[in-house]
Amino acid sequence: MSVSTSTARATSWRVVDIVVASVVAVAVGVVFWGWSAGYAGVAAATAAFPPLAGLYGGGWLIAGVIGGLIVRKPGAALYCELLAAVVEGFLGTHFGWTVVISGLIQGAAAEVVFAAFRYRRWNLPVALLAGAVAGIAMGTSENVLYNVAWASQWKVVYVILAAVSGTVLAGLLSWLAVRALARTGVLTGLASRDAAAERAL
Repeated sequence: MSVSTSTARATSWRVVDIVVASVVAVAVGVVFWGWSAGYAGVAAATAAFPPLAGLYGGGWLIAGVIGGLIVRKPGAALYCELLAAVVEGFLGTHFGWTVVISGLIQGAAAEVVFAAFRYRRWNLPVALLAGAVAGIAMGTSENVLYNVAWASQWKVVYVILAAVSGTVLAGLLSWLAVRALARTGVLTGLASRDAAAERAL
């Protein structure tokens, strides 16, 4: 078997990859919907200093990171984050269908990180970086779209806190979740089936 043929097989999507990615995305989309419902309380609690809400944002970045870590194929992070956002939109939130734009941006950001490592490294640092970059993308895009009236310092703080939230909630928790799922055997047949035995670094 040639190297090119082996690489093509490793990166091409199979039916099981599509099914699993879709199930993960829909499940996380429901989580997104619940997360959106909780934002009203967060907004009220951070009214004195709105950039603090960035610490809550990582919850909306989980689909891309966990989808990438589970499926481990090009496009998985973008597909899962975008589909999860669509599900959230269908369920209905006060953010409306703008969540799809957010899903596209955030999923693409996580995808860029996995692509940078040529879809070959799935350890903790890569997961943390994917979450952080997705958080930066979220914070930056929301500053452009929604936080236009904020002072520059507030915008910088918001991006930093969004990156921290993405690192922890989307990066760390997703990596731990995939390892836990691998231990149960439900990832059998997927590229991530041995995730529980992989080294963290």
